[in-house]
Amino acid sequence: QVQLVESGGGLVQPGESLRLSCAASGSIFSMIDMVWYRQAPGKQRELVAVISSGGDTNYADSVKGRFTISRDNANEMVYLQMNSVKPEDTAVYYCNTAYLGNYYWGQGTQVTVSA
Repeated sequence: QVQLVESGGGLVQPGESLRLSCAASGSIFSMIDMVWYRQAPGKQRELVAVISSGGDTNYADSVKGRFTISRDNANEMVYLQMNSVKPEDTAVYYCNTAYLGNYYWGQGTQVTVSA
């Protein structure tokens, strides 16, 4: 069983930065890949960034060069550093992982980018 709790969302202006956090519980954290998704109003949920258990990362083209995913295995945390945010980054951001065929989601944190 894995529990995920996101935090750090809020209202920011275009061009600013924001860091999202995801606290995970479960002794298997260091062995699992972690993913950030987002869902904008009226749109499907989309993958934003992935970090493997070994620290390899991948990003959606829309955020590449602006967002950075990282993890702290000792504290069972995963982060999403969002720089140079744009209005189109407005969405609910979710932390996600999968283990033994089960998918786990946090409750989401709202990010709104607006002047």
